[in-house]
Amino acid sequence: MGRTRIIIVLAIAAIGAIGLALIVGAMTKHKSAPAQAVIASSAPAQPMARVLVAKHDLPVGTRLGADDLSWQDWPANAVNAAFITDGQGARVEPAGGAAGLADQAKQTAKAAADVVAGGAGPMQQLYGSIVREPILANEPIINAKLVRGGEGGYMAVVLRPGMRAVAVQVNVNTAAGGFILPGDHVDVLQSHPIDAASNGGHAGFVAQTLLRNVRVLAIDQNSQPPKNGVQSQVGSTATLEVKAPDTEVIARAKAQGDVVLALRSYADAAGGSERGVADAGDANSVHIFRSGQAPEVMVLQ
Repeated sequence: MGRTRIIIVLAIAAIGAIGLALIVGAMTKHKSAPAQAVIASSAPAQPMARVLVAKHDLPVGTRLGADDLSWQDWPANAVNAAFITDGQGARVEPAGGAAGLADQAKQTAKAAADVVAGGAGPMQQLYGSIVREPILANEPIINAKLVRGGEGGYMAVVLRPGMRAVAVQVNVNTAAGGFILPGDHVDVLQSHPIDAASNGGHAGFVAQTLLRNVRVLAIDQNSQPPKNGVQSQVGSTATLEVKAPDTEVIARAKAQGDVVLALRSYADAAGGSERGVADAGDANSVHIFRSGQAPEVMVLQ
């Protein structure tokens, strides 16, 4: 149904453009000689090329389709080698009027023929690609900002080089009341109880800051903040972006006890992630809570 609709729309547009070109052409024949002289004395037409651009803003992770791309005339001497063109080369831009409309009708008819014939032109070859970096409306499309089909899914695209995506279970109590959204930065804490036998006869529990300033990639299957004005998002799983060695820290914490995410200020987003004050693989200090007190205790390996 969608393919048929595109064919019909393109065919109607081509017929309408051709009809309008004929009408305008007939009208221009009756213009006076002075008007023709003015047209003839205008500046020479500039060679133009057709460049593939974004129809609208394309955020990271967008999977490209027919509604996301379009061709746009571009001065031939300003076409960057990274731009994607229609392969027709530079042409002289018509002066306007009937010639301009006829050229537009020709391009529309060619696009309709490509769709009918199932052609795979430069635009069609990009369908299904994923946006790696944000692209603004009317910005030329370049391959460096895209990931072609078969080169990975959304999560593999948004991960920075050398980083890993790790999921942890969360709830309202362990995810700042649900106010942690995709794109936020958090500290990762881990807490677990300790028995009296291993703590000098005093039972309690240990709270440790494992990682600082970790980026949240997704909450459940949502990789973008809600667009309906909702300021919170309650989920059961948070996907975090961590350094490769820190995946072991997260795995160990999940096995030992609850993992808590502490929301950081937006001003901290520019900084990189780092290990916290207590990593189970190092000699660090921890806080052992007993009767409301939290004295700092050095853990010796």
